[in-house]
Amino acid sequence: MTTTPRKLVFIGLSLSSSWGNGHATTFRALLRGLHEKGEDVLFLERDVPWYANARDLPDPDFCRLALYQDTGELIARFGPELQAADAVIIGSYVPEGPAVIDAVHALGVKALCFYDIDTPVTMAKLSRGEEEYLQRRQVPLFDVYFSFSGGRVLDRLETDFGARRAEALYCSVDETRYRHTGATPDIDLGYLGTYSPDRQPTLERLLIEPARRLPRCRFAVAGPQYPDDIDWPANVERIDHLAPADHAAFYSRQRFTLNVTRADMIAAGWSPSVRLFEAAACRTAIISDRWEGLAEVLPDGEAVLVAETSEDVIVALTEMTSEARDRLANGAMTRVLADHTGRARAGDLLAVLDSLPAQPAARRRA
Repeated sequence: MTTTPRKLVFIGLSLSSSWGNGHATTFRALLRGLHEKGEDVLFLERDVPWYANARDLPDPDFCRLALYQDTGELIARFGPELQAADAVIIGSYVPEGPAVIDAVHALGVKALCFYDIDTPVTMAKLSRGEEEYLQRRQVPLFDVYFSFSGGRVLDRLETDFGARRAEALYCSVDETRYRHTGATPDIDLGYLGTYSPDRQPTLERLLIEPARRLPRCRFAVAGPQYPDDIDWPANVERIDHLAPADHAAFYSRQRFTLNVTRADMIAAGWSPSVRLFEAAACRTAIISDRWEGLAEVLPDGEAVLVAETSEDVIVALTEMTSEARDRLANGAMTRVLADHTGRARAGDLLAVLDSLPAQPAARRRA
C-alpha cells in the first residue's frame, strides 16, 4: 500500500551554510531522515550575506531549498505552499522571527510548530525580556513546541511559558556521512565548536591547560570566531572553519574528542549536542563536561568519560589503554546508531505530527 507523502515546510536559520552555527547540521540530518521516509520537504531560509558567502550545501539532494529576502517576500512567494503543507515548522534564531511567526500564523496553516534548537538559551532570553527571534506571547500559538532539550525543560515550557504541547526533538546525526574513515589517529584530544565566551573557561580547563602540561601530546581546536588574544600552546593545531564534509575525517584523527556544553544548556540539562552524536558515530572516544541527563544518552564510563578537572583529562590521555578507549568509543557508537540518527529523529517528529487532531483548535490570537 502506498502512502501519500506529507508536505512539510521548515523555516530555519540556515540549511545551506554551516558557518558559525550548529543548526545546519541538525537540520540536514533530520531532513535527510524525512527524505528517506518519503516525505516532501521544503526548507525556506533568509538570504543573508554572512551565509551567502559561506554556503557549503547550496543545492541539497534531500529537500527543496529556497531563499527569501524578507518576511513580505516569504508570504507573497510561499504563502500557498505554507497553507497547503501538512505542517509548518519554524526554527529558533530565524531572522525577524516574531514577524515571520505572526505572518505564518495569520495564514491559518494546518499545523504550526516551533523547533527550538536552543531551548535553554531561548528560555533564559524570554525570562530577561529578550525576544529577537520569539516573543513570549507567541509560545502558545504553536500546536507543538519541539525542543532540542528534554527532561524537566518540557514541563517548564508548558507551565511557565504556556506551550500547548512540548515535545523533545533532540538533534541527530547522519550516519552515512559520519563514520570512521580508517585514519590512524594523530591527535590526542580535539575539539570542534564555534567560540562561545561561556564555553571558553571549560575549553581552557579541559584542553588548553592539559596541552600546556603535556607538551609531547597533540591537540586541535576547530571552529570560527575565536579571539586573536587567546594564548594557544604550540602543540594545539588551530583550524578556523571545518565544513561538515570534513568533520568525519577530523574526528577520525582523534584518540579522544572533547564535548563542551554552553552554560544555559548545563543549567537546563538534557541538552545533548550534535557534536556528541557526530563523534560517537565516527567511533571516537568522548570526554565531556558534566550535565544532568547526559547519563541517559551516554552512560559515564561506558559510552563517555566525564571530566571536571584538567587532571581528569591528563589521566585519560596518559593512562587509559587503547582497549579501554575503544570500548568507550564502541559503546557510544552503538547507542547513537540505535537511537539518534536522522532517520530515527524523523520518525520521532512524524509520530508527534500524526498524533495531532486533523483540525487543530482555533489558534490563540497574538
